[in-house]
Amino acid sequence: MKKQIVIFLLFMICGIVLQAQIPAYLKAILPQGTVIHSNMTYATDTLKNHTLDLYLPPHRDKTLPVLIWIHGGGWTAGNQYNDMDYMTGTLKAIFEQGYAVASINYRYSTTAIFPAQIQDCNRALEFLYQNSGIFTLDKDKFAVIGFSAGGYLASLIATSNNNTIETFYYNKIPPHFKIRAAIDFFGPSDFIARIGSMKLYEGDRKSTSTLLLGAQPVDRPDLARFASPTTYIDKEDPPFLIFHGDKDVTVPITLSKLLDSYLQLANVHSEFVIVTGAPHGGKLFGSEKIKNKILVFLNTYLK
Repeated sequence: MKKQIVIFLLFMICGIVLQAQIPAYLKAILPQGTVIHSNMTYATDTLKNHTLDLYLPPHRDKTLPVLIWIHGGGWTAGNQYNDMDYMTGTLKAIFEQGYAVASINYRYSTTAIFPAQIQDCNRALEFLYQNSGIFTLDKDKFAVIGFSAGGYLASLIATSNNNTIETFYYNKIPPHFKIRAAIDFFGPSDFIARIGSMKLYEGDRKSTSTLLLGAQPVDRPDLARFASPTTYIDKEDPPFLIFHGDKDVTVPITLSKLLDSYLQLANVHSEFVIVTGAPHGGKLFGSEKIKNKILVFLNTYLK
């Protein structure tokens, strides 16, 4: 018990010291009294990308369902605040509904290739699970949300969660947490299907997929399949809510439809929403309609 108190006090001090780094637009939408734990390490090292932010509602009379936010950036850039700027209305509503929100960082592909990124995400979620008592989190109500590269990671976490893929976990130890729901914004779901939209020979400028996998997908279709969320879909997967813009020239919209189709064929609840006129990210994804869909989805499967 004393050890838990010491750890909690360290988290509190860390949160107070580092809150100044939080963007002003994010601070402006947080309910008064929100407790913020900023840049907490979820690993046993000092890598800056092995950190997360945790936002706890001001009124916590019971354990809290948790939404885990996974940022985009082509697996080569970004941090825990990416994609939040055009989703402020949705985030504000999520905070006001009493959800805890954890926004996680992970290693870039320029530092470590796949499966480092999924290992980091699983490790971050396991950290939240193991410390749920300290933060008043409901360890049985975890949902993931991700954007682009983060949407891919959210989908891979959700579809592989009930499989025993040792290399997806730190020290090959499967996690204890379960995913109750997944929200994917325009993430690439299948590297084999994506081959058709890629150059046969990339030259010096490698694609983000190649940088992630350490090889061009067309040269290593085995690795491309191993890294694809669609590979692990089965009837035990959690419900999905998928968004994709019909003007996206970065990730083909067909990849989101393919994910939706595979899920439905496995009898997993999936809703695929085409966002008219939307490119790869941006303010159209922060609409009132999308906000309401997300709230209904989370309230259905997490409360």
